[in-house]
Amino acid sequence: MPTRGRTAFFACAAAIVGLIPQLSHAADDGMLRVYMDHARVLKLDRPVSKVIVGNSQVADATVADPKTIVLTGRSFGTTNIVLLDSDGNAIVDERILVSIDEGNTVRVYRQTDRSVLSCTPTCEQHAQQNHAQQNNAAAASP
Repeated sequence: MPTRGRTAFFACAAAIVGLIPQLSHAADDGMLRVYMDHARVLKLDRPVSKVIVGNSQVADATVADPKTIVLTGRSFGTTNIVLLDSDGNAIVDERILVSIDEGNTVRVYRQTDRSVLSCTPTCEQHAQQNHAQQNNAAAASP
């Protein structure tokens, strides 16, 4: 490979490698992450007076003490949390992503059915989804 070609190749490779951390950082901006059926402790710098969760079916928040909130992932999805102080000022206003812990799961596909097994330490069915269930749910909703 000529010197000019090698230099261009390495310059492109370095540029791509340099962009990877920026792309992953952009995906993490402003998002609290919690695994489904797991809790995450949020320590605050001042006491909270009111806790508002956009969709309590996705995540739940419990006040452990005035400066500690316990955030629990309930179902897959995104929602938001707003924490207000006694004057009504926002202490926290963040999006929440609830996801599954991918490290210990196995997915089983059978035609249009999908099962997710959580294997810690033995495998148990975690979630199941198929097109018929999705279509029935869509037809039932207004």
